[in-house]
Amino acid sequence: MFHKVSSFLLGFLFFAGSQLAIAQTCDLVLRGKILHLENDDAIEAAYVWILETRTGAVSDQNGNFVIRELCPGTYTVTVQYLGHKEIRQTVNLSGNSTAQTFRMEEESLDLGSVEVHGHREAVQTTTAITSLYGDEMLQSRGESLGESLKRVAGVTTFSTGNTISKPVIHGMHSNRIMILNNGIRLEGQQWGAEHAPEIDPFLADEITVIKGAETVRFGPEAMGGVILVNPPALPTNKASQTDIHLLGATNGGMGNLSASYLGGSGKIKGLGYRVQGSIKRAGNVKSPDYYQANTGMSEYNLSGSAGYSSEKLGIEAYYSYFNTEIGILKDAHTGNLSDLIDIIENGRPFTDAEFSYAIENPKQKVSHHLAKLKSHYHLNPNWKLNFQYGFQLNNRQEFDKRRGELNTKPSLDLELFTNTVDFFLDHNLKQNWSGSFGLNIIQQANSNVPGTGVTPLIPNYDLFNGGIYAMEKYLKGPLELEAGLRYDFRTVDAARYVDEELQQSNLEYKNFSAFVGGLYQLSPYFAFTSNIGTAWRPPNVNELFSQGLHHGAAAVEIGDPTMVSEKSIKWVNGLEYESDRAVVELTAYANRISNYIYLNPTGETYVSLRGTFNVYEYLQADAFFYGFDLSGSYNFTDRASAYLKGSIIRAKNTDEDSYFPFIPSDRMDWGVSYSLGKKGNLDSDKITISNVLVASQKREPDFDLAPAPPGYALFNIGYLKKIQLAKNQFNIGLQVNNLFNTEYKEYMNRFRYFTADMGRNILLKLNYQF
Repeated sequence: MFHKVSSFLLGFLFFAGSQLAIAQTCDLVLRGKILHLENDDAIEAAYVWILETRTGAVSDQNGNFVIRELCPGTYTVTVQYLGHKEIRQTVNLSGNSTAQTFRMEEESLDLGSVEVHGHREAVQTTTAITSLYGDEMLQSRGESLGESLKRVAGVTTFSTGNTISKPVIHGMHSNRIMILNNGIRLEGQQWGAEHAPEIDPFLADEITVIKGAETVRFGPEAMGGVILVNPPALPTNKASQTDIHLLGATNGGMGNLSASYLGGSGKIKGLGYRVQGSIKRAGNVKSPDYYQANTGMSEYNLSGSAGYSSEKLGIEAYYSYFNTEIGILKDAHTGNLSDLIDIIENGRPFTDAEFSYAIENPKQKVSHHLAKLKSHYHLNPNWKLNFQYGFQLNNRQEFDKRRGELNTKPSLDLELFTNTVDFFLDHNLKQNWSGSFGLNIIQQANSNVPGTGVTPLIPNYDLFNGGIYAMEKYLKGPLELEAGLRYDFRTVDAARYVDEELQQSNLEYKNFSAFVGGLYQLSPYFAFTSNIGTAWRPPNVNELFSQGLHHGAAAVEIGDPTMVSEKSIKWVNGLEYESDRAVVELTAYANRISNYIYLNPTGETYVSLRGTFNVYEYLQADAFFYGFDLSGSYNFTDRASAYLKGSIIRAKNTDEDSYFPFIPSDRMDWGVSYSLGKKGNLDSDKITISNVLVASQKREPDFDLAPAPPGYALFNIGYLKKIQLAKNQFNIGLQVNNLFNTEYKEYMNRFRYFTADMGRNILLKLNYQF
C-alpha cells in the first residue's frame, strides 16, 4: 500500500507540474537567499518584491524565497526587513531560473517593538535538510528530542523502554549522529543504546535535521547526519518576550512546566539576553493492559545566553544544564536463566505493578553542563573571522539491584570532560562565491569514579582530535555547486585495571573526507539536489574495550580492541516539487560502509549474583544501506489539507549476505487537517487526524532473542486553538496518541522482549506568549 500511495501521489504531481509548465508562457523563476551582512546568518520573514510585476515572496526560516511565473526580461527587485537598509537591485531573467543572494545591512532605528536578529549559523548545504519550527514545534512540546524528530521523514528512534529514545537517521544512530546544542557538538556517553541525548528540547525554537554525511563540516561523528538544536535568536534592540508552557499527560501522570524570558537592552544597542528553565515528572508507563514497574522519570533543566553585536564585532556566551533520573523496567533485570527465558516467551512482565512515581533500582542519573563562548569579527565586507570555545562536563551513574549498602552506590559512574575549539574564516566574494576554512580541536578525558565495587565497563581514556577543512560554494542562475575537503587526526590513550593487572592501549587514527554536491532548478516547480561524500569514523572506546555488564541496558557487552575505522561513501539525491497547493520531497540514498560496527546478540547468557543477562558482542562487517524518504502535503481548500510521510530502508551485511539487527522497518505517517477558524484567521482553530502504519521487520539477522514483532497501525488526533489576547498569544492543544489503545511492540525498542509499548495517552498543552 505504501508503494502505491507514494507512487500515485508523486506521479500525479509530476503530471500536474508538467501541465502547468506547458500552459504558462512565462515560466521563469527567481529564487534566492536573504542573509545578514555582518554574520551571514539567515533572515526569516524578509519581504522580496518585484516592482514591474507587483509580485513578491517572504523568506522562510532558512532565508530562502521563490517567485515563479516570470517572463524573460529585466526586473527591479527590492528586499525589505525591519531594522535593515532596503536593497534595490536590477536582475535580468533569461534562463529558466535565476538565483540571487542578498545580504542586508543593519541600520539604527529607535523602535519600541521587538527586533530579533538572526545570530545563529545558517547551515547552507545541498544535502537533504528538514526543520521543525512554528506549529510543529508547538505540537512536539513535552516530548524528548528523539520523539520530536519522528515528525521528520527518514528519522526514527532507537529506544530502551518508553522513556529513553535517541534519533536514528537513515539507519544510523549514537556516535554516527552529531547533535549540536546552540552550535556546540553535544558530547556525553552517547554510545549506549539507553543513553538518550542530554538536551532539553524546550530550549529550542527550531530543530534542523541534515540527512547526509556532514563529516567535512563537523567531523567524523557526523557520518550519519546532523541535528541542530537552535535557541531563539537574541534581540539587538529593546525587547521583551516571555513564553510559558504547561503540559499534562494521562499515561504516566506526566507534568511538564517550562518558562523562558528573552530581552534586549534599551541603553546598549546590540545587547540581548535569554533565560529558560523546565521541570518534568512522570510515573510508571501503562501499556494497554498493565503498568510497567519502575518506569518513572524526573528531569529539570535550565539554560541562559547573553550576546552583543555591532557592525563589525559579535560575541555570545551560553550555558545549559540538564539533569535527569530515569527508572529502568524492573522485569528487564531477571534473577536467573529460567526467568529470562520465561519472560521472553511470555512477552510481558510477570510483575503486576501499580501506578507510582517512585524511582528505584535499576535506574540511571545523568547530569550535563555545557558552556560556550563565541565571537566573530568582520575583517572587511567579504571576510569574517570566527572563534568558538565549548566546555562540557557529563556525569552518568547507573544503579543496579544490589544487596545492603551497595544498593545505594552506582554500578557505573562515569565523568567525561570535553573541550572544543573552533577557528573558521567565512568569505563571500560578490554574489557567486562563498565558503569557509576552518580548524577544529576536541580534547576529552573520561574517568571511572572509584567506589562502585564493580569492574568498569569501559576504561579511563584521553582523546584528542584535530581537524582542518575547506568548503566552497558557487551560485549562478539555476545552479548551485559546493565541495569540501577535511583531514582529521585522532589519538586515544586508554587504561584500566582488570584483576589487579594494568591494561593500557595507545591508538591512532587519521583519514580524509570529502564531498561534492549541487542543486539545479529544473523548472518553476521542480528542483533537483545531489550530494556525494566520503566519511569515516574511528571505533569508539566502548566498541573497543567493553567487557562486562552494562547495567542500564540490562545486557553484557563485549568489545574488540582490534577493530578498525569505518569508511563510507554516501550518495543522496532529492527531487522537490512545490506549487500553490502541493509540496512534495522525495529523497533517495545509497550508503556503502566498509568495516561497519554493530552490536550483535550472541544467544549466550551471563549469570551473576545480580541476575541473568543476555550477552552482546561488537562485530564488524561490510554494509550497504539504501532507501528513500517521501514527504508531501496538499491543500484541498483554504480549510482542508493532507500530509504524507514515509520511509523505506534496507541494510545488508554484504560479508555474510544477511541483515543487521535493529534497523527500522518500513513506515508511513499520513493525516488530514481541517481548520475551524474564521475566514481571515484559519490557522487559529485546527483539528488533525493521523494514522501511523509500521510494517513488521522481515529482514532479520540470522539470530535474535525473539522474532520481530508484527506490524501495527496507530491512530492519533490533535486539536490546536490559538487565541489572541490583545498583543499576547494563548495556545491550547489537546492531543490523543494511540487513540484506540492498541497493543503493539516496536522493533526498534530494546525492551520489546519484555513488554509492549505505551498505550493510549491524552495530553493537554497550554502555552502563553506575552
